[in-house]
Amino acid sequence: MPRRDARGTDRTLVHVQELHDAPLAPLTTFRLGGPAARLVTATTDAEVIETVRAADASGTPLLVIGGGSNLVIGDEGFDGTALRIATTGFTLGSPMPEARGGTTLELAAGENWSDAVTRTVEAGLAGIECLAGIPGSAGATPIQNVGAYGQEVCDTITEVVAYDRATGETVTLTAAECAFRYRNSLFKDRPDRYVVLRVRFALEDAGGLSAPIKYPETARALGVEAGDRVPAATARETVLRLRAGKGMVLDPADHDTWSAGSFFHNPILTDEAYAAFLVRAQDRLGPDTVPPAYPAGEGRTKTSAAWLIDKAGFTKGYGTGPARISTKHTLALTNRGEATTEDLLTLAREVVAGVREAFGVTLVNEPVTVGVRL
Repeated sequence: MPRRDARGTDRTLVHVQELHDAPLAPLTTFRLGGPAARLVTATTDAEVIETVRAADASGTPLLVIGGGSNLVIGDEGFDGTALRIATTGFTLGSPMPEARGGTTLELAAGENWSDAVTRTVEAGLAGIECLAGIPGSAGATPIQNVGAYGQEVCDTITEVVAYDRATGETVTLTAAECAFRYRNSLFKDRPDRYVVLRVRFALEDAGGLSAPIKYPETARALGVEAGDRVPAATARETVLRLRAGKGMVLDPADHDTWSAGSFFHNPILTDEAYAAFLVRAQDRLGPDTVPPAYPAGEGRTKTSAAWLIDKAGFTKGYGTGPARISTKHTLALTNRGEATTEDLLTLAREVVAGVREAFGVTLVNEPVTVGVRL
C-alpha cells in the first residue's frame, strides 16, 4: 500500500496565479487548443493540492498541465480549471545503501525534464542520460513511463510522491506500486486519482560514464558495441543530435518540432496477431519483407509504428494542409503554424485508417486528448 505523507496535507491558505478565459495553446508543444475557463499556475506543492481540492470540492472539471508536450486540447478549449504545475526542486541526496547503490535524486513535478537530465550528467551520474531532449516536465515522466534510446524512467525511479484525490492525502508509491510497463503506469490507468508532486530516482555513480548503451542506433552513432559505456556527456550529446535530426528537440523556428514527438505507440501484438500482420505485410510488400520485430514478453512482439506508417504510404512530409507528417520523422504529426486541433485529428484519423487497411493493425495515440476523441 502507498505510504501516507504528511507533507502537503495542511490546509493553510495559499495564493496562486489565476487567469480566466486563458489561452492554453501556448502551454502545449503543438500550440493548439482553445482557452480554459480558469487557469491556475501553482509554484508549490501546497498550491497544487489546494487547487485540486477546491476543484474536487466544487465538482469543477480539472485539467493538470505540466510541460504540455503530450497533450492535444480541443479547439473549444476546456470548461473548467486548468492547473499548470510550475513547482521547482532538484535535490541530489547522499549515496544510497550499498544494497541499492548510487545516489538519490528528487525532482519537483514542475522541473524541466531535459534540464534535469543535463544537471545529472554534469554531476557525473548515469541512468537517464539517453533521455536527454525529451520535452516536458519531470512530473509527467512516470505517468507515461517515458523512454527513448534504450532507457525508461522506470529503470531508475524508486518512488513517486503524489496527491491522492480519492483519500485527500499525499502518498508515496514505490516503483512496484506504480505498475510501470511500456509507455504506461498506474497514473495513466487512473488519471483522475493521482496528481504527481515529486519523483525520486536512484542514479549510478559511474565516474562520469554512461549506463551500458542498449539501443542499437545509439551504439552505432557512438561507434561502440551494445553494453559498452561511454562518457555520459557524450551519450547525452549524441542522443540530442539523433533527436534533433528527427525534429524531436523543441525549436520555435522549426515547425517539425511543433508536435508531441511520437504521436503513436509502437504496437505490441500477440503471436497470432503478429503472424497475421506478417502475412499482410508480405502480401503488400513482397515475400521477403521482414518488418521490425522486438520481443515484448512471452507471446508478444513489438513492431514499429513509424515503419507501418511509412509502408502504408504516409511518408515524411505527407499532407497538404496546415497539419502534416514531419519532414524528418513519420511518427510525428506537426502543426505547420496555422493548424487547428481538428486539422491535426483529421490527419491522425487518416493515418490510423490507412495503416489498419494496409496491415490490419490499429495504431493508438500517445498524447492525452482533452475535449476530443481520435
